[in-house]
Amino acid sequence: MHIGLIGGIGPAATTAYYTRLVDAFKTAQLPLELTIVHADVAVLAKHAGSDQRGAQAKVFARHIRQLQGAGCDVATITALTGHFCFDETERLSALPLINAPDLIDRFCKEQGIGVLGLLGSPPVLATHLFGLLKAPRTVVPKDDLDGLGKAYMEVATSGVCTPEAREMFIKAGAEMVRDQGAEAVLLAGTDLGLAFDGQEPGYRVIDALEIHVDGLVAAAAADA
Repeated sequence: MHIGLIGGIGPAATTAYYTRLVDAFKTAQLPLELTIVHADVAVLAKHAGSDQRGAQAKVFARHIRQLQGAGCDVATITALTGHFCFDETERLSALPLINAPDLIDRFCKEQGIGVLGLLGSPPVLATHLFGLLKAPRTVVPKDDLDGLGKAYMEVATSGVCTPEAREMFIKAGAEMVRDQGAEAVLLAGTDLGLAFDGQEPGYRVIDALEIHVDGLVAAAAADA
């Protein structure tokens, strides 16, 4: 199965996806066929922030046609923020799409996670991941959402997480666990790996990237 990634949203996330996919397919002893197309993180942020679903879906549809031209069998969006227009994109898509929130929902159901804390981009926090998760009840930080959102976007666009931003994210997760009963905190933004990798925050952290990659491996294995 030739996988097409809509990447670039943001650069660090794309690198993380590529590295994880290489390692995961090697572990699974599966050949990796992969093409990545570059989308503009600034365009996505603008459209997601103003809920312009149709406009972003057209952008994604053009990228998916590029992936189809490269011989891809399926496509997927590397940013959870990009899933705000998933239904609209799917209607225009030239390829079958793999839906990351569906994979996360299934994971939470299997793990018995009833309350899930979210960290991610401003639109993800404001909309509780666009209401796409059905198995868990989702909670978001109560304090300084604007500051968290700004810090996230700086990480996403620069590919660098400062110690101050790392401390902010880890503290926000701890407060959701302590004050809102979150049983785990989802890194609902791939770039958050820059903040949490190698850290021991004292609570369960679920990496959306890992779930997404595992889903791609499973799809490829089923197609083999």
